[in-house]
Amino acid sequence: MQKYDYIIAGSGASGLMLAYHMVLDPFFDEKEILLIDKEIKNKNDRTWCFWEQGEGIWDTIISKKWDKIYFGSETFSSETNISPYQYKLIRSKDFYSFVLETLEQKPNITITQEKITSLTDEGSIVKVETNQSIYLGDKVFNSILLSREYESQKKYPVLNQHFVGWFVKTSEPVFDCTTATFMDFTVAQKENTRFMYVLPISKTEALFEYTLFSEDLLEEQEYEDEIIKYLEEKGIISYEITEKEKGCIPMTCYKFEKHNSKNIIHIGTAGGWTKPSTGYTFNLTSKKVRELTKFLKNNTELSKFGRKTKFWYYDLLFIDLLFQQNHIGASLFSRLFEKNKVIKILKFLDEETSLLEDIKITTSLPAGKFLKMVWGRVF
Repeated sequence: MQKYDYIIAGSGASGLMLAYHMVLDPFFDEKEILLIDKEIKNKNDRTWCFWEQGEGIWDTIISKKWDKIYFGSETFSSETNISPYQYKLIRSKDFYSFVLETLEQKPNITITQEKITSLTDEGSIVKVETNQSIYLGDKVFNSILLSREYESQKKYPVLNQHFVGWFVKTSEPVFDCTTATFMDFTVAQKENTRFMYVLPISKTEALFEYTLFSEDLLEEQEYEDEIIKYLEEKGIISYEITEKEKGCIPMTCYKFEKHNSKNIIHIGTAGGWTKPSTGYTFNLTSKKVRELTKFLKNNTELSKFGRKTKFWYYDLLFIDLLFQQNHIGASLFSRLFEKNKVIKILKFLDEETSLLEDIKITTSLPAGKFLKMVWGRVF
């Protein structure tokens, strides 16, 4: 059984981000680090977007940036310049290649392709079992969903952000590549929260994602039929589908951190690092990873990492309401964007607003509905 200082289980966004930040920091130069996953990723299986001010750590692999975003609904629509933010896009293949190439240059990093079957914190050491070997680690960072308890528990509702996306290419220039469509709720809601998400890469290329915030998933053909319908309504008839992607992200305030222990911490989606009210994960994970690498320099008990903030409670009430009344999602987001400056909304979703700013944003939403959710939680 080989022994490591740190074992990172899973080579998705959170696992690779953590490994990357470790190799950038001289503190970890003498630490033996093992990265395990059943597959070493090298394909475009995801598209990550986030908003950011100025230059960021991932700018060298950004595929596209937008200075403007569009919000649309039956009652309110707007196209807004989001300066000082930019909306940024990263293709997963570029991210995987960039990080893995960096890791491969470090002699203290070992990467192995095996399927993890169990993690056991034995007090002074963690035993990691795979389909081929057993490894020992002082600390383990796990991004693999080994437990599905969050799906069966009833205390914290679970919505899904589920989607199918098409990258389409046209022979004629038809897209405004200066503006990203953040949410377009003009699609039929069908008693759910449904919207189209559009990222124009160039005048002839764009990603169209049909997205739902709801409990139940659809048959794949239904997502694709809605994309076809949306394209037709925009007058886009002749096009080539160059790529497809699909995904499902849990939106819940379930306390994933309760599964952490002294020497094991769950990260990424498995650690509850997805923003419950939006499903955005990439930027929040990037922040958490920076905090975690700093934490490791002074702390030995991983269960003490992180704390609940006021934003967890905001998300909890929002998910409670959207779970109970899924059909009102379009109206909630419409009021949010109509009554508030987009810059403030982005700052709020990044969990960087002051209490006064929080009050201005939350009171723009229907107070009665949220007070009912508070009442339900308290009593």
